[in-house]
Amino acid sequence: MLARLRQSVLVYVLLLVLASAWLTQQRTRSWQNTLWVEINPISASENTQVSEFITSLELKDFAPMENYLNAQANQFDVNLARPFRIDLGPQLHSLPPVLPTQGSWLQAVLWSLRMRWWAMSTTWSLEGPEPDIRLFTVFHDPTATVTLERSVALQKGMVAIANLFAEQATQGSNLVVATHELLHTLGATDKYDRATNLPIYPEGFADPQRNPRYPQPNAEIMAGRIPLTETEAAIPASLRYTRIGPKTAQEIGWQP
Repeated sequence: MLARLRQSVLVYVLLLVLASAWLTQQRTRSWQNTLWVEINPISASENTQVSEFITSLELKDFAPMENYLNAQANQFDVNLARPFRIDLGPQLHSLPPVLPTQGSWLQAVLWSLRMRWWAMSTTWSLEGPEPDIRLFTVFHDPTATVTLERSVALQKGMVAIANLFAEQATQGSNLVVATHELLHTLGATDKYDRATNLPIYPEGFADPQRNPRYPQPNAEIMAGRIPLTETEAAIPASLRYTRIGPKTAQEIGWQP
């Protein structure tokens, strides 16, 4: 009897979570209200440089993200004066669960559940209302790390993790990664080849009609790289060198 009661409660909670996630997705993609994004920095190491970098962060350091997204929305005639509002929240001191690099679909589902639980349990005590989207920016020591773990986002949980370098010189590319992951929470898909990291033509090109096709002047934000030749692509130095393409705009509800 007790076991059945526990199962019923778990099923009820699961249904509530699924219903809440569905309603949130529908609301965020309707573009009838401003989407509120809160950024929570996290240190990936005890390095003094990383701690000092996070302490020095201000809201203005992330202002280019909000300006970029709102300007891109206007390009697709989104009828909102401020489609995105981005705030800088408090630093957190708990690292998110590591995304498995390989594994079964079951492991991926379990990781997703752990990730959502971590996000909820880590932020439940923060003051104020819950934002529409939480973006966790995990800063790494640039002197100890050559490559970063893959950043990731959960559309159903409306949370994203951006692995970034704790260095002012990389802040431009940091914002490219953060914006890419933020758009994933709204349903945008990757537009690059996982095997080569090269943008996929045509949806992964900011200007697919350009003649000659190469080099492209900008990157499609969900492709993440500027196509230079058929076999070469460069990471954009800042959001200034990226665009949101028609396919991505369609995926996030900016056009039919």
